Amino acid sequence: MEELLNHHMFATHAIAAAGSVALGTALTHPLDSLKTLIQVGSGSSQQLVAAQVLDRVRSVSGSFGLYSGLGWSIFGRISGLGVRFGIYELLTAFYKDGRNEDYVHVSEALLAGIAAGALEALVSTPFEFCKLRAQVASASHLPTSSTVKEILGTSPIMSKLQRGYAPDTKAWENTVGLLSTLSNKNSKIVGALKEYPWMMTGSGRTPFIYEVKGPLNIISLEGWHALWRGLRAGIVRDCIFGGVFFSSWQFLHIAMLDWKAIDMDPQPSSAEEIGPVSPLAASIAAGFSGSIAAAASHGFDTAKSRSQCIVMPKYISMERRLLRWKPPGFWLERVAGISPSDRNILFRGISLRMARCGLASFTIVGSYFLALDHLL
Repeated sequence: MEELLNHHMFATHAIAAAGSVALGTALTHPLDSLKTLIQVGSGSSQQLVAAQVLDRVRSVSGSFGLYSGLGWSIFGRISGLGVRFGIYELLTAFYKDGRNEDYVHVSEALLAGIAAGALEALVSTPFEFCKLRAQVASASHLPTSSTVKEILGTSPIMSKLQRGYAPDTKAWENTVGLLSTLSNKNSKIVGALKEYPWMMTGSGRTPFIYEVKGPLNIISLEGWHALWRGLRAGIVRDCIFGGVFFSSWQFLHIAMLDWKAIDMDPQPSSAEEIGPVSPLAASIAAGFSGSIAAAASHGFDTAKSRSQCIVMPKYISMERRLLRWKPPGFWLERVAGISPSDRNILFRGISLRMARCGLASFTIVGSYFLALDHLL
């Protein structure tokens, strides 16, 4: 009976946690879409604002374009937050082992949050990659289906590169024109050239990002490893976010307990005698901590978003590995995955991300406590 009750309690907490994460993600996804489009659309000489991005999305995809990639975002957030809080609870349980009080220091919360963030980035990066491609496609003009079928009909072998991709036919025709002066002893020379991906993409022109947005298209053109593109910047971002989030939350939790103990008579001798803080106070503390953590880690979030926005076919990646291509920039930029051209735009969209993370953290914690009150 006790084992059945434990399983019931675990299932209840899992359902409440998944539901709260889905609610918080859906509520704040439009802010995330605006933030992402500002990050990938801005340049050193181009300053985008939320109103411009919103008008662009509405003109291309309508108002529902702000919810593009919502499914990927929900799955990624559920898996990522599950890993983040799971690893954090395991590490803090190790810290508290052998102590008389159920207490975690702020420094311990910081270290546990850093470790949890690293594993969270590894799990959630593929979902964020697909989400970003869908968000960018919602603000990009797509070629009509008839145009794609017409181009692919002229060269069926091109369809092997990627489904739905319309190659640069002008560049292809120019290339064939240059080859027309050669000897025609080999009548299959044009067909043989079509077998090479760098010819099918238009003499080296890679496809636009809105042409490579589905997981099957991404894998067929860029390979499996592309799903973890931007992992370096993502690990640094999530380590900073997790460490700042949990340490700030723990600091505020301790401050609220001390404030609550002021009016108690006699004065409590331990945190257990004070009791837990109210769900509303915990939600506000989580929202404030999420905003601070978002501000601290936003530069690496921009670096990750912009790196995932680059379409890199498999043959280019293979050439870089064979040539041992060294990324440009200082050693810190190479380790963290930051492009030198993005130095001046790393903090674009920071206010939107702070609002999104703060509101999402407040909603997730508040709805989680509310769901537990109704389910238990």
